[in-house]
Amino acid sequence: MTAYAIAHLQDAAPHPEIAEYIERIAGTFEPFGGRFLVHAAQHEVKEGRWPGHVVVIGFPGIDQARAWWDSPAYQEIAPLRARHIEGDILLVEGVPVGYDPTSTARAMRDALPAD
Repeated sequence: MTAYAIAHLQDAAPHPEIAEYIERIAGTFEPFGGRFLVHAAQHEVKEGRWPGHVVVIGFPGIDQARAWWDSPAYQEIAPLRARHIEGDILLVEGVPVGYDPTSTARAMRDALPAD
């Protein structure tokens, strides 16, 4: 099942280390089957606040996403970003093909206290 690394990164002033990080990051996730799905794109906020930028990297599965994050190659460049950009980053599994959200709603209803 596809997995994603999703980053919500705050705006930061340009810095040579950030440019180096961007130049090197693809080389760290490509061996794990990763690819950019969203990067350096404008976003449109429809509800709430979402300052900063969104990055989404897709992987064939959660094991590959974890292996990329933990890899020496990525851990070597991560400080280049972390020193200059604050943000939130998570790894998350996608849903399978044919996913039916009504089963989630059913489970939610079943967990509600009886009236």
